Amino acid sequence: MGRGGGWELKYPILFAGDPHRNFSPILRACLERPPGTLILLGDCDCPAPLPSIMAPAIEAGWDVRWILGNHDTETEAAFDNLVTAHPAGDLGLRVTEIGGLRIAGLPGVFKPRVWDAIEPPHFQTRAAFQASLRPHEAWRGGLPLWHRDTIFPEDFDRLATKRFDVLVTHEAPTSHPHGFCIIDDLARTAGARLIVHGHHHRSYEAVLKAGIQVRGLGIAEPWIMPDPLRGG
Repeated sequence: MGRGGGWELKYPILFAGDPHRNFSPILRACLERPPGTLILLGDCDCPAPLPSIMAPAIEAGWDVRWILGNHDTETEAAFDNLVTAHPAGDLGLRVTEIGGLRIAGLPGVFKPRVWDAIEPPHFQTRAAFQASLRPHEAWRGGLPLWHRDTIFPEDFDRLATKRFDVLVTHEAPTSHPHGFCIIDDLARTAGARLIVHGHHHRSYEAVLKAGIQVRGLGIAEPWIMPDPLRGG
């Protein structure tokens, strides 16, 4: 991936682009190498509970992590097969040490009813948005299912107080034509050196103006993080 120096990883970190129900390439990639951590970039749209889908990799020693994508909140089944079935894998809105690196997760997508990431937001927090809802809009006593993947300004406020090496997102930074500068800004503020994202189904490498490397992944595309982080 060009510039950036090297990190010594304690074990492999494998990222995977949006599976969209096709986990076969990801499972093959896991089973072809020693176990480490797998990070799914959203839009799993799991047809069955994630632990059962990924059972061969899990049994081989892989730790499976994930962030939400927009397709993971389209149906109750997709949500439950991911979020309810494997809550321990959730990387969203937190910083987790993985392989010796601090990895932050920014799940979901921007939605105009809340915030388009360009104009001032309609709602700063989930609590404010939920207070505005009509009773029939609530789902399981909280946000509507459709908005369980919505990005709120409070998410950036939360992550901007952290320091991390890698930012994992569903939405893209400005290296992609449909990316957002606020993601660039978050990564720069936190001292990140790498952003890995899905959503747009495009495999590419780029470097932002701040020197932050970007790796976009295609559908179900596995990418093993280089060690050291050179070439790709």
